[in-house]
Amino acid sequence: MAARPPAAAPAPTTASSRPSPDALLGLFPPGTSTASDGALRIGGCHVGELAARHGTPALLVDEGALRARAGRYADALAVRRPGSTVAFASKAFPCTAVYRLLAEEGLGVDVASGGELALALAAGTDPARVIVHGNAKTDAFLRAAVEARVGLVVIDNFDDIDRLERLLAEPAAATGSPASDSGGPESRGQTSGGYRQPVLVRVTPDIRPATHAAVSTGQRDSKFGLLVPQAREAIARLRASDRLRLDGLHVHIGSQILDTEPFVRAVTAVAELGTFPVYDLGGGLGARYTYDDRPPSVEAYLDALTAAADALLPAGARIVIEPGRSLVAEAGVSLYRVVTVKRAHGETFVAVDGGMGDNLEVSLYGQRFEATVATRPGDGAGGELCRVVGRHCESGDVLSAGVLLDDPRPGDLIAVPVTGAYTYALSNNYNAARRPPVVFCRDGRSRPVVRRETYADLMRRDLP
Repeated sequence: MAARPPAAAPAPTTASSRPSPDALLGLFPPGTSTASDGALRIGGCHVGELAARHGTPALLVDEGALRARAGRYADALAVRRPGSTVAFASKAFPCTAVYRLLAEEGLGVDVASGGELALALAAGTDPARVIVHGNAKTDAFLRAAVEARVGLVVIDNFDDIDRLERLLAEPAAATGSPASDSGGPESRGQTSGGYRQPVLVRVTPDIRPATHAAVSTGQRDSKFGLLVPQAREAIARLRASDRLRLDGLHVHIGSQILDTEPFVRAVTAVAELGTFPVYDLGGGLGARYTYDDRPPSVEAYLDALTAAADALLPAGARIVIEPGRSLVAEAGVSLYRVVTVKRAHGETFVAVDGGMGDNLEVSLYGQRFEATVATRPGDGAGGELCRVVGRHCESGDVLSAGVLLDDPRPGDLIAVPVTGAYTYALSNNYNAARRPPVVFCRDGRSRPVVRRETYADLMRRDLP
């Protein structure tokens, strides 16, 4: 699969390629069904009732589907590599309720900012199960991580080593009480000279997977990690440190990867650097956004990854994986209300009450999304080729181009599936739009876990 150029327009769908109703439902969270009136049910909840109760736009999350996906990852890894760990790459959906849910399912978490760390801890995540990432970690971020006694800090550059060693020399860092009682001083790296922070070295393996350039992270010119010669230097330095404890290596080559072969090559790259107790193999498995996408299953992905680990890495080493997009994407559905329908220039523009303020992925990555009229999805009545656009003052504010919608009218509800990853994380206030709520749906009941912003929220940080 060739990498998509940043400005590439989504390929239109033709009437002859109209999906069947079953194919359409296959993009929605597992268990999605239609009610007696033909409308979608998400987590057992009727979309019309959800819109009436929570308004639009809204990000709906099938809670049961998300829990099942987390369990699928954890169980599949445990069978293939006992003692290994799944950590949620939380930048995909940094919402307190999501952190809490995944902690309840036994997953760890990786964070790439002080804000994500604060949210994870507030949600009750065990600090010992937190992995800290970032190519530009500030003193404040690292100090918070050390004081919380996070499980691992990923060394991305030599400045990380300098900062951590300096911070660990401070009395508060050396003598502060751990934020979790899940491990004693010996198991958490404490020595008679003070606390030693466990770390991993992030290796840049010079692998460019077939994905969008903006989410490719393993190539030689990536801003992340250390090329192999630099990684060797960092390893030697960390082994000599009396304040940092080198536990192993980390590698992550990108996101929305639809082939297992690059992941295997990444394992090969880190295996050449020596023997360690921990190997964090990152994430990056793609999600199925469109009818044409065919990502490997969780099981096929882990088969390839653990087979490479079994062949190349120490038998007793703990493997860590960090799924993000592939963990949360399919559980999310964005629900909109049609505001206008305009037929001009040979196209039908269906404008909804959201857009690039709540889904920036189309503009940012050229990501393709499908869409349907939520109250009559895939009913076989034909359909009109449409461009679903947002309400923001940008021509690039397009949610989905070339989708077949059945007789779209103002007031209709439009559902866009596979929006559980990055839409919430990238939501913004462009045109002073209010960010939408996040609504968990399960067993026919719904509950907001993030409220819709108010106009007062928009002005809350303004100073007189």
